[in-house]
Amino acid sequence: MKWLRTLRPDPYIVAILLMVVLASLLPVHGQGAVWFGGLTKAAIALLFFLHGARLPRESVIAGLVHWRLHLAVLGSTFLLFPLLGLGIIQLPPSILPTPLAAGVLYLCLLPSTVQSSIAFTSQARGNVAAAVVAASTSNLLGVVLTPLLVGLFLHTQTGGLSLKAVQDVAVQILLPFAIGQLARPFVGSWVARHAKLVSYTDRGSILLVVYGAFSAAVVGGLWKQVSGRELAVLLAICVVLLAIVLTVTLMLARSMKFSTEDEIVVVFCGSKKGLATGVPMASILFPAASVGFIVLPVMLFHQIQLMACAVIAQRYAARVQQPAASG
Repeated sequence: MKWLRTLRPDPYIVAILLMVVLASLLPVHGQGAVWFGGLTKAAIALLFFLHGARLPRESVIAGLVHWRLHLAVLGSTFLLFPLLGLGIIQLPPSILPTPLAAGVLYLCLLPSTVQSSIAFTSQARGNVAAAVVAASTSNLLGVVLTPLLVGLFLHTQTGGLSLKAVQDVAVQILLPFAIGQLARPFVGSWVARHAKLVSYTDRGSILLVVYGAFSAAVVGGLWKQVSGRELAVLLAICVVLLAIVLTVTLMLARSMKFSTEDEIVVVFCGSKKGLATGVPMASILFPAASVGFIVLPVMLFHQIQLMACAVIAQRYAARVQQPAASG
């Protein structure tokens, strides 16, 4: 069946898992870790510069007219998800250890993802223009809101949102993003023409961050502290979390009487969490030894959301096409 083929693991996720295996077998440490940390910071800066350079301000301004739709997406991303995360971390440590609980809550504080939200909306025959604005706005706000929410809800794990953390976010994320926006008139067309090269740079940056994060975690004893049972529990939590959000966003969109095209945007943009933003930001906000625990739930949730939304997009596409065929 066609939809079964969509369940195949994303090659990018496979590459990320290979980085985890490589870090588990050959972790970088000592002076090599210091050098690699500098390379990672440069990669993060490049990543957000490219995000700034390819985000069209015109699309954001044009899409603001759909304020009810964007409010629904942002409400799911920065209100529903955090509330669910705060409920999940009440589980006893015997079920969900504290470091992994912090990772689940961090996952719930992240912005939506851009690429897959737009891709699935397009595949499902939804409102692509609104998806571009909704996902981009979520990411733009997330650069500011996620560190603030981390400081508010994860102060026991991170020691609060220190001045250094604010400075690191500003220097490594906000500043490159702002420079990218300012440079857009000069480099925007080049970025558009070399979309594949930019995509490789984007994904390569994430692979570097994952390898560095898990190297530090392995040196700190990650796999000695996380058992197979705990991984299974974490996987189940991610599945249930996604199922709840998908259900709530669907009910919300229908209660607000959105069209099917706009409903698709709310479901896909409101249920996603961004790996491309979450992993680099975690390496800035959290101590190196704990980053592996923090990003593990993000990686699991990312793969689950891709597999689930691939099936849902196929069903939406069939549903949208049926009236056209009848006509």
